[in-house]
Amino acid sequence: MDCSVLGAALFEEDTRDDAWRILAGKTLHAPLLLDSEMVSVAAKKSRAGLAADVVANVLADYARQEIEFHRPPVEEQYALAMRYGVSPYDAAYLWVAGDLHAPLATFDAKLAKAARAYLAGGS
Repeated sequence: MDCSVLGAALFEEDTRDDAWRILAGKTLHAPLLLDSEMVSVAAKKSRAGLAADVVANVLADYARQEIEFHRPPVEEQYALAMRYGVSPYDAAYLWVAGDLHAPLATFDAKLAKAARAYLAGGS
């Protein structure tokens, strides 16, 4: 799963119900960069006026999530970014999905399209 799904769930965004449905009953997997991405979302929300205690609670909720973290090999991450035209960050999520042979939970349409192609063995 990527930050768009977990962030929507934990920050109670408009897509939170969909996010929780996607996450329910699943073992969560993500690249190590998810920590930094969640902190980035928290900082943006804080700068936009979200109360500090709300941000702190969300980050605490995030820290309690049972997530299996993976470290994509940098060469493969780079190759995926170049092959599918996604950011190196998104390529890390692609790599995890491919390594697990599992669909990628994301609300990012471009990343979802790349994941479908990658998992299907195409370009």
